[in-house]
Amino acid sequence: MISLNPKYKALGNNTKYFIITGGRGSSKSFAIGTFICTLSLESDHKILYTRHTMSSAHLSIIPEFLEKASLLEMEGFFDITKTDIRNRSSGSEIYFRGLKTSSGDQTANLKSLQGTSTWVVDEAEELTDENKFDDIALSIRSNKRQNRIILILNPATKEHWIYKRFYESAGVPEGFTGQKDDVTYIHTTYMDNLKHLPLDYIKSIEDMKVKRPEKYKHKILGGWLAKAEGVVFADWSIGEFNDSLISVFGQDFGFSVDPTTLIEVAIDKSLNKIYVRECFYKTGLTTSQIYELNKGYANSKLVVGDSAEPRLIYEVKNKGCNIVAVKKGKDSIIAGISMMQDYDIIVTDDSLNVIKELNNYSWHDKKSQTPVDNYNHCIDAIRYAVYYQLSNPNKGQYAVY
Repeated sequence: MISLNPKYKALGNNTKYFIITGGRGSSKSFAIGTFICTLSLESDHKILYTRHTMSSAHLSIIPEFLEKASLLEMEGFFDITKTDIRNRSSGSEIYFRGLKTSSGDQTANLKSLQGTSTWVVDEAEELTDENKFDDIALSIRSNKRQNRIILILNPATKEHWIYKRFYESAGVPEGFTGQKDDVTYIHTTYMDNLKHLPLDYIKSIEDMKVKRPEKYKHKILGGWLAKAEGVVFADWSIGEFNDSLISVFGQDFGFSVDPTTLIEVAIDKSLNKIYVRECFYKTGLTTSQIYELNKGYANSKLVVGDSAEPRLIYEVKNKGCNIVAVKKGKDSIIAGISMMQDYDIIVTDDSLNVIKELNNYSWHDKKSQTPVDNYNHCIDAIRYAVYYQLSNPNKGQYAVY
């Protein structure tokens, strides 16, 4: 038999959303797996269980599910394929899917699963696109059963849309357990699960509490971070822009989802400082609007734009903007990052989007020098300007083109 923490009784609440947070050893995934197993005993359920990537469900998540079924003495209740489970007694079905597969985004396919009553988003901190979440969430609309969307996560940074939507905007403190409006919150830690944890594991946690208190707060207690772990840029601070230096503007282009950005950058080589000032961070801009904004901020100063948009650079330049394309090589991202890391970065206090990105731009894989492809619209613009200035033989004397 399985005895779950009493906090998980709240899974029976009549709310649509369930936010399940906690640190390592808190049993949250185990509890939700058990709940889904018992929920399948009711008829007319179609349960979608997702992770960001799930290439081989029959080798990973399905064995985990069957472990719960065995503990509940239900292992004979199910018909199992490589991706799905069907409860023979009730006819209810559970679909195990990845949000992203080798063939691309799965959103359209997941939306087509008609009659889904419950969507479980495991490792929900990896779902960084709120629009993708909303697209799938709108398809959870069974007429036969209560509709539930269950997000299981180890809290990330406070810039994550889950924090902003379900905590900051809702006025709910982190670590809250209870119900507010149409959302049930359950937060557990290893202290809620002590009887199931080995003594050496508990000892390692207690050692971390003393030696690495910040990691303990985040990894073990499930606290939300102000700054991401493994950030690419650690040496930066808030300060005044040095207007006595020659400056260059970096520009990254976007449109509907990604923003177009313009960042002013000045470099003091003698003091090893890079000064950064955010000019604009906007979506939906036309070519004419980009030109007008560039002229308003940069005037005749040089703008170094993303070379992936040659047509846009040509059109803005043709209107009279002093803009060139950054030169990109095979390892230009890492080269630009390395240049920036050799300097202390000073950011003006009103550069809010730059500050957000510096707090959240982190390594996807530090060993292979692969940064995340996120929180980089300002940083890419800064990188273009820095790379141009430090690689250009004109030594900072940037003429009008």
